[in-house]
Amino acid sequence: MEDITKIKDLTPSSRRVNVVGKVLSVGEPKTIQTKFGDQRSVTEVTIGDDTGKVILSLWGDQASQARAGETLAIGNGYVSLVRGHIRLNVGKYGSLSVSDEEVTEVNEDFDASEKEYENNFHRSGPRRDNFRRGGYGGRSNRDEEEE
Repeated sequence: MEDITKIKDLTPSSRRVNVVGKVLSVGEPKTIQTKFGDQRSVTEVTIGDDTGKVILSLWGDQASQARAGETLAIGNGYVSLVRGHIRLNVGKYGSLSVSDEEVTEVNEDFDASEKEYENNFHRSGPRRDNFRRGGYGGRSNRDEEEE
């Protein structure tokens, strides 16, 4: 795997990252409703490397690949925010496998998922509304009140 991203370098805008991390813990699967209304199973797995640890969200059958003590390789992963906290994801275009290289040392003092970010942080940076106050058309509500 090329260009490995260290856990301490993950940000809310991280995309197409390759991460190698040792499985520190595997949570219980939870059933959640997606934004599309589907019911899906997600398991939160904490992985770590020599720079820190992060929560990895594994969906459905992906969770069966995570066993405490094993080292996982995430290819083409991305970061999302869950209630303002970083979660590493594999996604449908990513890959998840047991790594050939082993992570032997984990820095558990730095938790990338601990820091809280504002939820308006998007892939290209903070959200900026392009709409004028009072509406998005040529006239605002204030114009209508004055007539």
